[in-house]
Amino acid sequence: MANLFDPNNAPEGEPLEVVVGDFIQWKRSDLSKDYPNNTYTMTYVYHLADGSGPEPHVTGTALGDDYLFTVTSAQSSQVAAGKYKWQLEVIRNSDSNRVVIDRGEVDFIGDIDASGADIRSHAEIMVSKIQSILEGKADSDVSNYSIAGRSLTKMTFEELISARDVYRREIQQEKVKARIKRGKPSGSTVKVRFS
Repeated sequence: MANLFDPNNAPEGEPLEVVVGDFIQWKRSDLSKDYPNNTYTMTYVYHLADGSGPEPHVTGTALGDDYLFTVTSAQSSQVAAGKYKWQLEVIRNSDSNRVVIDRGEVDFIGDIDASGADIRSHAEIMVSKIQSILEGKADSDVSNYSIAGRSLTKMTFEELISARDVYRREIQQEKVKARIKRGKPSGSTVKVRFS
């Protein structure tokens, strides 16, 4: 494995996943032909997918003809865990005009080392919440009620079971993806029948 602190070893392209508090860097070498780094500035703008939170920015620096993007540990520790949307903006230095040339997503995941960090995926959190509702449903099973002219309808037992099962399947898919990412077999069984 190459030294990940060395800018010459920066991977090509944006990360798909970042651990909050990690130092990270990447480069874009595919942009220098159309946007030389002595004439243009490249900046990634991030926003939580749910629309909340701060909007971190990462501005590229020159690495030869390439653009190098660096996020320090101190900077990434200020980012809340969650799924972020990003866009890559090119600014022409001569007049500050801007063009968005790329978009994508990245997951900032909780640091296991941080106290109080919830490192569960969204699906794992939802299964836990739905399970606690199912366990408490026997004690207070009222499907809908009205107070002062406002109505509230709860999910039925069957709807909760269905939602829990959807999230359980999502957890299984996350596990398969993680195994494949680590170079392991998916763990899925393929049955073959010969006639």
